[in-house]
Amino acid sequence: MTTPEPQPSSPPPSEPVFKDRVYRSPAGISGGVLVLALALWLGIDALVAGEGNTRWKALAALVFLVPLVAAYTVRPAVFANEDRMRVRNPFRVVVLPWAQVASFRSAYTNEVFSEGGGKYQLWSVPVSLRGRKKAARREDRRAAGGAGGGGGGARRGMFGGMGQPQLGSRTDGAGPAAVAADGPVRAQGDKTMDELRDLWEARKDAASSRGEVTVRWAYEIVVPVVAGAVALAVLFGVG
Repeated sequence: MTTPEPQPSSPPPSEPVFKDRVYRSPAGISGGVLVLALALWLGIDALVAGEGNTRWKALAALVFLVPLVAAYTVRPAVFANEDRMRVRNPFRVVVLPWAQVASFRSAYTNEVFSEGGGKYQLWSVPVSLRGRKKAARREDRRAAGGAGGGGGGARRGMFGGMGQPQLGSRTDGAGPAAVAADGPVRAQGDKTMDELRDLWEARKDAASSRGEVTVRWAYEIVVPVVAGAVALAVLFGVG
């Protein structure tokens, strides 16, 4: 009697890999693209039509300005996943595992604090006082509409039929209470900070969220900026 050969056991399913959530400033990116386009247009025009040292000054100015403008407008971003957040600021890249994050603060700028006492500004999540005021006005209007019974459902039409639902009413029978359950109206930057805080609270005690804070200088930005600044200083000094 032959015994059946043992079948190889299937490997355990691997844990799902979560993509990074990316937080950037659309206004900063659009403004940066416009400034970069203008700088390139003027610089290339000076390179083509300039004479003498003008061409060298234009080239040095491009080497200095293009990475500098890109660093403050297009480059900043915050990447967050289940284990850590990566803050890409104009001249540095900071990686903070969730276990190393101590707190977040939103005042005139949005900042994250590490357990070691480090403070890092989130350049890609700017604070908009105007956006906060607009959100507060919208929240006041929504609260006033809910208190005044604005979600009273549908209105009767001219001939006794049912007209269109009033603003703020729900067609699924949930009523105004369900609308209020969506939470208060918040500015976009504050919403982003709320999401980062929620992710931190949920993952700060996870084993995969441990590690050390790392800070790396963005030499791809620093080197050309310094080189362009030195070249401009030399050219203007020579005349």
